[in-house]
Amino acid sequence: MSGTETAWTAIRAEQPETLAKLFETTPDRLSQLVIEEVGMRFDWSKTHLTPALIDAFVALAEASEFAAKRAALFAGAKVNVTEDRAAEHSAERGEGAPESVAQARMFHARMRGLIDAIEAGAMGPITNILHIGIGGSALGPNLLVDALGREADRYQTAIVSNVDGAALEEAFARFDPSSTLIAVASKTFTTTETLMNADSALAWLTEGGVDDPYGRVVALTAAPDKAVAWGVDETRVLPFGESVGGRYSLWSSIGFPAALALGWTAFEELLEGAAAMDRHFRFAEPRRNVPLLAAFADQYYARVRGCQTRAVFAYDERLRLLPSYLQQLEMESNGKSVKADGTPVDGPTAPVTWGGVGTDAQHAVFQLLHQGTHLIPVEFIAAIEPGHPLDDRHHRALLVNCFAQGAALMEGKHSDDPARAYAGDRPSSTILLDRVDPRTLGALIAFYEQRTFANAALMGINPFDQFGVELGKAIAKSIDSEGTDRFDPSTRALIERAFG
Repeated sequence: MSGTETAWTAIRAEQPETLAKLFETTPDRLSQLVIEEVGMRFDWSKTHLTPALIDAFVALAEASEFAAKRAALFAGAKVNVTEDRAAEHSAERGEGAPESVAQARMFHARMRGLIDAIEAGAMGPITNILHIGIGGSALGPNLLVDALGREADRYQTAIVSNVDGAALEEAFARFDPSSTLIAVASKTFTTTETLMNADSALAWLTEGGVDDPYGRVVALTAAPDKAVAWGVDETRVLPFGESVGGRYSLWSSIGFPAALALGWTAFEELLEGAAAMDRHFRFAEPRRNVPLLAAFADQYYARVRGCQTRAVFAYDERLRLLPSYLQQLEMESNGKSVKADGTPVDGPTAPVTWGGVGTDAQHAVFQLLHQGTHLIPVEFIAAIEPGHPLDDRHHRALLVNCFAQGAALMEGKHSDDPARAYAGDRPSSTILLDRVDPRTLGALIAFYEQRTFANAALMGINPFDQFGVELGKAIAKSIDSEGTDRFDPSTRALIERAFG
């Protein structure tokens, strides 16, 4: 029996008591499972983790060579084995191989220089930013601008990802083309949807009377030559490293719209917060390491308790886009069926990540969480400091509802009427931020990145490729080039019905 098999045998042998009983029998449970780090309070006390379970998971981490994998990640080794390259997003915030950190700083300096020029009027009287990307090239910048830019009056920003023309039309309706800058974000600068949207944006600038539409374009890419060939002047191409994956790229030039809209100081603070979480992840011992502890809980519920989903609810309107961001980060990274060595996985990998915003979600999906037949671990995220100047009653009601939901999931309620009975013993974790600011948000996003990596390391999979994204895209391209004969009858009929 291998070391990992032995560890899993020990993990499955543990039979934790109910959450209520765990609190009764372990007076120091909070000190064991609550950790304060980088302006956040991480609370796993309402999960079924116990000291014995954590010890067993630490043994799993050792058998899985977690420490060596983590060291390889930060050393810039080729941890993305299927694509034979490193995964160096952490170098963008200063934690990684020295030469990669130096390159990232050089690219950041280039980005800051262009931002300074834009602010000085070098590209005309810019008041609007239209950012065009898809996937990681859009989700990260959108999260940052929405969370941190609500009171910013520097620039109006729209981030468009969908190839549906209605998405672009909505942005066009908001902006005057004579004062709009276009940022085109694509790692390879070959992304079909992004370039199609970019072409339409250039046409909009032309129709709006802009004499040199390409002069209003900034390219954000790891393939600068392709951006230049497409028509962007080299001085307005902001590169980033090939070893930075798309869904991990908001720290690079992909974060340009956030750096411009929020200001360079805010962008630097974002990077500093992420770097602080990176250092914690690198050096904290396993039992107090927040990304690793979170991965222990994830693995327990997915592989031992059979939970197929994990719900994330942001009790803060500024973080409303976080669940969508995490869907890509977690499911694209760890939604795999083979290990890094190509052998089949020996259990479930990433659960389905879903969620919403409190208190809206309470009136939509919490019925299932409290009384449904699915066991779904829930993660609550909230901030102590409100994001508005309104009466304190608003924020108090928000936080009270957040805390009450976690308590209710755990406690349940007995009733002689089955329709009014709540089973309880349903797990939740809570991440309580001091405030939503650039440094804390940077640390929070880095926490989720490193948690995703920790899960992958424990399962032996590669979280840095995404070949599953490619098949549907390739088939879509073949419809125009090869016709419909190769398709199944249903697909042929749909194509014929839509296009005649």
